Amino acid sequence: MAHVPPFDMPRSEIRETLDTIRHPFRVAIDRAKNPFNIGAIIRTAHSFLAREIILIGSEPWYPRAAMGMQRYENIVELPDTAAFLERARTQGWPIVAFEKDVSNVGLWEADMPDDAVLVFGNEDDGCAPAIVEAAHQVVAIPMYGINHSYPIAVSAGIGMAEWARRRYQQGRLVTPAAPVTPG
Repeated sequence: MAHVPPFDMPRSEIRETLDTIRHPFRVAIDRAKNPFNIGAIIRTAHSFLAREIILIGSEPWYPRAAMGMQRYENIVELPDTAAFLERARTQGWPIVAFEKDVSNVGLWEADMPDDAVLVFGNEDDGCAPAIVEAAHQVVAIPMYGINHSYPIAVSAGIGMAEWARRRYQQGRLVTPAAPVTPG
């Protein structure tokens, strides 16, 4: 199990150190409406050491729900879907959208590239149609009850956990060796 102990360093040094061991995937939150959910996803993305957390749209978010982890994360705020898609195109990111109503693959069969950007849509409408259209894959998370969908924070946690599980099973790691502690 991966574990990064707390550091006894200034915050800027902690961020620099974490950046050397981050995973290559990104998480994008598309127009989430509940400020608590955005903060919770930021906290969860920190636990998986995502490369970046991309907030699409101008919706506010609740820092308290991130439990301070936003101070250690690379959070990028983009004004709208077009700005996100342009950045994804220019950076060559494979988009993996999580959207059960228009999915083309289930989570267990999905191809989730190392450098994917995992996109989670808002609580009412899901991912923007333009994101779904541009996606490398549109993934459905299995559901067994009669509920219509998972909460966005839960979906994001499931998606990140599956991305990591595939890389850590049988000892395979995608993070570089831990940095040498100065001293």
